[in-house]
Amino acid sequence: MTATIAHPTYTYEDILRLFAETDRKMQETDRQMKETDRKMQETDRQMKENAQQMKENAQRMKENAQQMKEMDERLNRRIGALGNRLGDFVQEMVRPAVVELFQTLGIEVHEVYPNISVNRNGGMEVDLFVVDDSQAIAIECKSHATIDDVKEHLDRLRKFKDFFPRYRDVELMGAIAAMVMPDNVAKYAYRQGLYVLAQNGKMVTVRNDDAFVPKFW
Repeated sequence: MTATIAHPTYTYEDILRLFAETDRKMQETDRQMKETDRKMQETDRQMKENAQQMKENAQRMKENAQQMKEMDERLNRRIGALGNRLGDFVQEMVRPAVVELFQTLGIEVHEVYPNISVNRNGGMEVDLFVVDDSQAIAIECKSHATIDDVKEHLDRLRKFKDFFPRYRDVELMGAIAAMVMPDNVAKYAYRQGLYVLAQNGKMVTVRNDDAFVPKFW
């Protein structure tokens, strides 16, 4: 027995309807493609705008960093200048009293010289130098003393006679003077054999006790 396959029968109206539906779908596909293309163009535009904005932000950050660097440099210069002026103030506060202070301790010094300096071998400067024929004290003056200041002065004392050979035969001692002398700095300087001079009201006092033994260079 032979099977018979039935083929659908399309009328003219069916064919027109199929063409119309196909055309509608193609138009919808074209519309979607155009919309996708529009969105891609919009995304590309936004990416370009974002890239430009990021570039501008990077430039502004660079300019701000430069401005902050310049402000820091100006501030550091002002702080440095203020520190120098305060150091000069401490020096002027200590200088009139220092001879009498050390004479009270039994050190018979009679002369005080501010800002002695030498240029050879890289140079050296001492804020105050108190001296007689056989003994001398090199004093470093600071507005706010730190342990690093003490270490620098100890290094200065070790090299002093190489820079100032005329004082090679004197017994050289060291001192650090400050408007603000933290206890830990004072104790460190004391242990290193330095005299510690600090402001006490309107006076300058020696904070070393009777048990103190100065170091000689």
